[in-house]
Amino acid sequence: MKLDDKIVVITGAARGLGAAMARQLAEQGARIALIDLKSDQLFETAKSLPGGDHHAVVASVSDEQQVEAAFAEIESRLGPVDVLINNAGITRDGLLLKVKDGEVVDRMSLEQWQQVIDVNLTGVFLCGRAAAEQMIRAGRRGVIVNISSISRSGNFGQTNYTASKAGNAAMTVSWAKELARYGIRAASVSPGFTATEMVAAMPDKAIDKITSGIPLKRLAEPDEIAATVRFIIENDYVNGRDFAVDGGLRL
Repeated sequence: MKLDDKIVVITGAARGLGAAMARQLAEQGARIALIDLKSDQLFETAKSLPGGDHHAVVASVSDEQQVEAAFAEIESRLGPVDVLINNAGITRDGLLLKVKDGEVVDRMSLEQWQQVIDVNLTGVFLCGRAAAEQMIRAGRRGVIVNISSISRSGNFGQTNYTASKAGNAAMTVSWAKELARYGIRAASVSPGFTATEMVAAMPDKAIDKITSGIPLKRLAEPDEIAATVRFIIENDYVNGRDFAVDGGLRL
């Protein structure tokens, strides 16, 4: 798919990976619809994109009514969706059980579990369903890219996050099989540790410890993840696969 004049929806687009993908795809001529809850940053990012025909919508991806309203607004403002990038995600890390001297002193709460599942898994489902429906109604060949994580294989202190990202990647395969008959492709990207604003705010010692375990000895740049997403969109034979972009962390 050539990106010129295509309608690309990106969730979690106010900053970080979402903003990097928005900039890179806008440079290729795509018209970007950005969805996020961070209204100030969202509108600043939208204004900073090259080209003028972009649109920002403040919405929670975990709320069905807000998602439906957001996609209806995007279709009315820009036209039917050609590409969806499900990037919105949160963490609420914690041990399943914290044990001291043989006694359970803390545990992951249902709230911690549900918040992450609501955004990282239910949000992907709701947005994917809305985008696919628009593509099919409009008779457009489309692409859905879900941002998973290398943590989908399991990670210490992230029961909720790893479950959501594993589900995210598995759901991608289901969509690739179900939607191909309509000319819609689906794939996922599993980034490793990436130099976003959130990671940059970590102590230097923590970043050094992370990078020491990566064969390439550095964090990924957001533009490198964005380039993988662009490759998926532009290569019409990519479907149903997950692309780990992790510097060799999980060889």
